[in-house]
Amino acid sequence: MFALLVAISSFAQSDKKARAILDEVSAKTKTYKTIRIEFTYKMENTAQKINESYKGVLISKGDKYKLSFSGQDVISDGKTVWTYVKDANEVQVNDVSKDDDSFTPTNLLNTYNDNYKAKLIQETAKQKVIELIPVQKKNFNKVKVTIENDKKMVSSLLIYDKNGSVYTYQVGKFETDLPFPDNSFVFKPAEHPGVEVVDMR
Repeated sequence: MFALLVAISSFAQSDKKARAILDEVSAKTKTYKTIRIEFTYKMENTAQKINESYKGVLISKGDKYKLSFSGQDVISDGKTVWTYVKDANEVQVNDVSKDDDSFTPTNLLNTYNDNYKAKLIQETAKQKVIELIPVQKKNFNKVKVTIENDKKMVSSLLIYDKNGSVYTYQVGKFETDLPFPDNSFVFKPAEHPGVEVVDMR
């Protein structure tokens, strides 16, 4: 999610300063062969009295990624997505969808180019905050991205859902160019004896 968010290179109707900042971050990120991020995910909805928080890890290599948090693994080789729920020992198999509203690395790479307005809404000596507004209707109203000035990297991502929920992804550890073989991004049933495979394709 974070890895390809910062690979954004152009936005519709964006202000020039926001565009320049995102271009810088994009150029920096494209120099990395792989990225590994430890993050905290938080979901808040005041009206429904929901306040949940989980730790997670994302590794990415181009269109390939593995996202682990809240008892599940979401793995993609760029063509297929496996969602493995550990407690149920069940994996759902889907094709990668470019039209999905969900926040996956592949979707961010493919849809953020022209479908969002970007605006710089806050700037300090240490960081900048850019607001993204979808041009077309989505399940969310806006996204706020915080970028660290010195490292030119995304440090947090806030997604404002239309149902009143706010989803926060806060980056902890950020590592680059670690050696992840391609088979790291494929679900292996043999490693999960008795797993139930639900093929949704």
